[in-house]
Amino acid sequence: MSEITERSPQAVSPPGGPPGRSVPGPLRSALGLLGRQREATVFVVAVVLLLYFGIRYNSTFVSQTNLANLLSETAAPIIIIAIGEVFLLICGEIDLSAGFVFTFAPFLMHYLIDFYGVPVVAAIIIALLFGVVVGWVNGFLTVTMGLPSFITTLGTGFILLGLTLTTSHAYPATIPASSVGIGRWIGAAPWSQFIWALALTAIFYIVLTRTRWGLHTIATGGNQLGARESGIKTGRIKYGNFMLTSTLGALVGLQVAFYVNTIDPSAGGYQPMFYAVTAAVIGGTAMLGGQGTILGAFLGGIVLATLINGLNVAGISANPLNIVFGLAILLSMIANVRLARLRAAGRN
Repeated sequence: MSEITERSPQAVSPPGGPPGRSVPGPLRSALGLLGRQREATVFVVAVVLLLYFGIRYNSTFVSQTNLANLLSETAAPIIIIAIGEVFLLICGEIDLSAGFVFTFAPFLMHYLIDFYGVPVVAAIIIALLFGVVVGWVNGFLTVTMGLPSFITTLGTGFILLGLTLTTSHAYPATIPASSVGIGRWIGAAPWSQFIWALALTAIFYIVLTRTRWGLHTIATGGNQLGARESGIKTGRIKYGNFMLTSTLGALVGLQVAFYVNTIDPSAGGYQPMFYAVTAAVIGGTAMLGGQGTILGAFLGGIVLATLINGLNVAGISANPLNIVFGLAILLSMIANVRLARLRAAGRN
C-alpha cells in the first residue's frame, strides 16, 4: 500500500500547500533537494563563490592559467587526500600523518633513483608502497594495539617529519632528470592533477556507494559492535582505509613535486591534511562516523580552493583565511546536524 493511501484524508494537504502558507513549486523542490542531499548545500556554496569571484575579478580569476592553478595546484591535492579521510572518518577514525607521507614520498623516490639507481617506475611504485606501509602501521597501532587514531597518526606524523628533515638536511632536492617524462602524467602537466582528482572521485564514489567495502565501511562507523556481530571484519576495514589514506597522501606528494619541479621538505605537513578533513566535513561527512560522501568532499575541496585562490586574486592577506575556514567548519557542522534532523523527521 502506498504512503498516500495509508494517511488519513485530513493529513493530505492540497497540492498548493495549506491556505495562506503555500510555497512555490520550484522553491519547494529546491528546499526538498537541500534536505535530501548532503552535497546540495556545499554545491550551492561552490557555485556562488565561483560566480562571485568570476564576475568580480573576471579578467584574472577566469583566465586559463588561474583556473589551472585553482583546480590542479590547489583543489586537487585537497580532494585526493580528502577521499581517504572520508573513508576513515566514516569509520570513526582520522589520519593526521597523511600530510607527512606527502612530504617524504617524493624524497624517497629521489633517493632511490639518484643514490641507488632504481628505475623510475619502480621508484615511484616503491614510494607509493611506502604509503601503504605507513597506513598499515597506523592500522596496527590503532586497531590491534588499541591506541586512538588521533594519537597514533600524530606520532607517526612527527616520525615522518623527523625522517624527512634528517635525511634531506632540511634542503630541497631537484626532480630526477630521468623521471621528468612520466612526471607529466602524474602531476607536471597543467591539468593532470585535477584529472586524477576527477578519476579518483568517480572511482571511490562507486566504491563507497556500490560495493561491499563501502557498505562495510559505513556499517563499521555506524555501529561497530553490531557490524562485528553480523560478520563484518571491522578491523580489516579500518586497516584498508588507513592504507588507502596514506597511499593517496604519497600520490599527492609526488604530484606536487612534479608540478613545482622541486622536492621541498616544507611541502605537505599538517596544512593539506587539515584542508582535506575540512573539505570532507564541509561536504557532509560526520566526524563521529557512520556517514560520509565522496562527492561532498570533492565539492568541499572546490569551495576551499576557490576561497584560497579568490582571496589571493583579490589581494587579500592569507592570514584571515583560517578564520574563514574555522567559520566554514562550524557552520557546515551546524547545517549538517540540522539537515540530518530534518531528514530523520521526514522519514518518520
